[in-house]
Amino acid sequence: MSAAARSGFRRVAVDDPLVEPLLRELTHEYVTRYGPEAREEMTRYPAEAFAEPHGVLLLLLEDGEPVAGGAYKRYDEHTAEVKRMWTHSAHRRRGLARRVLAELERTAAAAGYTRVHLTTGPRQPEARNLYLAAGYAPLFDVSADPLTIGPLPFEKRLPAGAAQPPVLAPTS
Repeated sequence: MSAAARSGFRRVAVDDPLVEPLLRELTHEYVTRYGPEAREEMTRYPAEAFAEPHGVLLLLLEDGEPVAGGAYKRYDEHTAEVKRMWTHSAHRRRGLARRVLAELERTAAAAGYTRVHLTTGPRQPEARNLYLAAGYAPLFDVSADPLTIGPLPFEKRLPAGAAQPPVLAPTS
């Protein structure tokens, strides 16, 4: 099997063993930045919130191993809420989060959503910068100290006709 065939996006369930590195590293990241109470964020939503038809959990695989991922869940009838954005610590600064975000947007549009909403924490400047660079409109004063705001909300309208089929990795 070629490297290209072993790389790509795969839709998975929260309990898929490939998701474990995402959950482990993301939990560690949250606890490191926000304290032990941040663990609760990882169990706030039931697994079915990230299942089709209203949600999805995508992993970006390279050579069959997860290097980045993200999910969305239904926020309202027209809006998907992005959650669980993650890039493996050994694979950062390669534009993988931007690829995941773009794939989540395409998948959400294909599912009929016309808007994406998300929040990131005030101690995650790289996430804030990613969303601004990806065309998300901040729903907060960007000149204010993020630590005085709390969660930083963003939104983005999905372009009409953006509903393209996702590029998924083979399941075997």
